[in-house]
Amino acid sequence: MPAPLALESCRPLPLIRRMHSTLLAGAIGVAVVASLTACGSSDSAGDTLTLPSASSSTTTPAATSTTRAAAPVAVLTSDAATTALATLEALPVKGRAPKTGYDRALFGQAWSDDVTVAGGRNGCDTRNDILRRDLTDITVKPGSNNCTVLTGTLDDTYTGRTIEFTRGEGTSNAVQIDHVVALSDAWQKGAQQLDESARRNLANDPRNLQAVDGPTNGQKSDGDAATWLPPNKVYRCTYVSRQVEVKAAYGLWVTQAEKDAIVRVLGDCGGVPARVSAAPAPASAAPTTVAPPATAAIRQPVPAPAPAPAPAPLVAPVAPQGVGVHYANCAAARAAGAAPIYAGQPGYSSKLDRDNDGVACE
Repeated sequence: MPAPLALESCRPLPLIRRMHSTLLAGAIGVAVVASLTACGSSDSAGDTLTLPSASSSTTTPAATSTTRAAAPVAVLTSDAATTALATLEALPVKGRAPKTGYDRALFGQAWSDDVTVAGGRNGCDTRNDILRRDLTDITVKPGSNNCTVLTGTLDDTYTGRTIEFTRGEGTSNAVQIDHVVALSDAWQKGAQQLDESARRNLANDPRNLQAVDGPTNGQKSDGDAATWLPPNKVYRCTYVSRQVEVKAAYGLWVTQAEKDAIVRVLGDCGGVPARVSAAPAPASAAPTTVAPPATAAIRQPVPAPAPAPAPAPLVAPVAPQGVGVHYANCAAARAAGAAPIYAGQPGYSSKLDRDNDGVACE
């Protein structure tokens, strides 16, 4: 240990000079140690000694921490609900097209940054963009250009619960990124007619993405508003209004059952459907005497047609279970429509999960 530097840095020399020269070497050592201890305990000293260690040059940089207050769950106002109903009224109403030909790869590489929507081409993948947007008290990986989220807290809009997120195999699945309008649902309601660039934008548009509780996202699958709504009823109005916004932006349609469900939800939020107002009666120039009609027929109200029955929810085909599912690489997984693959799903392999976050072939 470089004793002279340590003694000068912590200033024990005046104490030592006052000591009698006949003190034993052991006593001097005790005084030095005591002086060092007193020096090291001061938080305000400007020349606190830092002792080098063999491992100091290889210490991993600490993760960057970002703290922000959790945003409250947005409650849709009655005016916003009325606006959403007007937008819904402009959407085409059609039946669900066949799912034939659907493949996740048709919407581009998962979480691609090569898009022209908000957050696109910012040097960070979409999944981490949304984690940074929706989580609080996050830490990011050093050297990732403030991109990769390591930990954070999610105030889940779908369940109303608070979920702690930790990136890694077996833990990343706790928080998943949901497509508010599921890609399979979009495919069956107009996305087949979009070009690849528009579909890629749809899959990465922040308006269509939400960090949510993983198991709840799995329960939703590719359901629309007629077959699935968030368990947290406070968020349902905002949820369906976002679906309407996304479908309007990308020229998608709704089924009659889906539209009826959205109307009910927005009506519970105070939304008022647009009505056709009757034309005002023309003002008469002067009172005239008109002979009464012989018999005035009373028009009976025509009963509204019964709403179409809700179609049975379609469930995306599930990959066969078992150890037989194997992909040589991520290209093979994407070709099979299986990417991204979460830990525990058929075909998942740590060899495909290069950053060991529990999500392979992102």
